[in-house]
Amino acid sequence: MRPPLPRLHAVTDEHIARRPDLDLIVKQLATAGPDLALHARGRSLSGLEHYELAIRLSAHPPLRLFVNDRLDVALAAGALGVQLRDDSLPVAEARRLRSDWWIGRSVHSLLEAQAALASGAGYLVVGPMYPTSTHPDATPLAIDALRAIALLGLPVIAIGGVTVDHVAELRRAGAHGVAAIRALWDAPSPGDAAGAMLAALHAT
Repeated sequence: MRPPLPRLHAVTDEHIARRPDLDLIVKQLATAGPDLALHARGRSLSGLEHYELAIRLSAHPPLRLFVNDRLDVALAAGALGVQLRDDSLPVAEARRLRSDWWIGRSVHSLLEAQAALASGAGYLVVGPMYPTSTHPDATPLAIDALRAIALLGLPVIAIGGVTVDHVAELRRAGAHGVAAIRALWDAPSPGDAAGAMLAALHAT
């Protein structure tokens, strides 16, 4: 039976993938438990680098591994799920590879969310919700847009500039959970930051 979709998602980038303290941070994040997923993501990583990142992220159970875009890496690393962009392999083709995967789509509008729902996606990553250094030129979505997307019925993971202070607002708008990069990987104590976010997610 497939485990539930985690509520908190810690997403990497190329910089994080190459940090010398990556393994130490993963070990700290693992203290948050199975409701935390780690996403192996890095568009400029080679296939081998992406695979090595995925293996390092999955080295500390009970963390759940998701892989962004690289379905070959997800298969090889035994990931719980994958997250696809609009230019990735279609959801239906991904599901042919592993029927038990959580297969998500990154969306930035209600129209894109509706298309992802029609394609068979199992969850949606929606954003950016707030200004973010990862995508400094992107216009944040309105909370009403998140609320409308959540009403489609798929689990929604809100992303983009998310901190613990945003969690209550996002949950009230219908988000199943949140994803973060800097707020977790760059925190003085990543394990404490993940614990605080999960506590806020479970309190609302």
